Amino acid sequence: MKRDLIQNAKEVIEFLKRENQTITFAESCTGGRVASAFTAISGASSVFCGSVVSYSNEIKSKWLGVKEDTLINYGAVSKECVSEMLDGALKMAEANYAIAISGIAGPTGGSIQKPVGTVYIGIKTPTKKIVEKYLFKGDRESVQTQATFTAIEFLKKNI
Repeated sequence: MKRDLIQNAKEVIEFLKRENQTITFAESCTGGRVASAFTAISGASSVFCGSVVSYSNEIKSKWLGVKEDTLINYGAVSKECVSEMLDGALKMAEANYAIAISGIAGPTGGSIQKPVGTVYIGIKTPTKKIVEKYLFKGDRESVQTQATFTAIEFLKKNI
């Protein structure tokens, strides 16, 4: 999976270079793993603006502009929150593309409505915004790895 992760990131970077475009990330449950995958590749600095690890609701709100009402009514692990994280990251970085991720990696924190492994992943391109819900299986490490891989693959398929 790690090899595929790096290959997908390389393909996204090459596309962005060809198109003279940039990318940014807003990560919560993945803790910067998407940014780490990109920065492992030489030349990423030509397209990667930077990233925010917005683990707390306070940072989601203060840094990314996620509305308090969104966090109260839908929670941090929601389509609505990830949508606002995308907007905030793009605004902050002045990038063309973004990935945002929020979820419950576990082993604690799950509920009946949002069990451990629930992750929302969003991408925003110059022409569209898509946020999808996933339910990953496994331990914390596995959920984080699956979310990271899926986010990069999701963007690759939509550029």
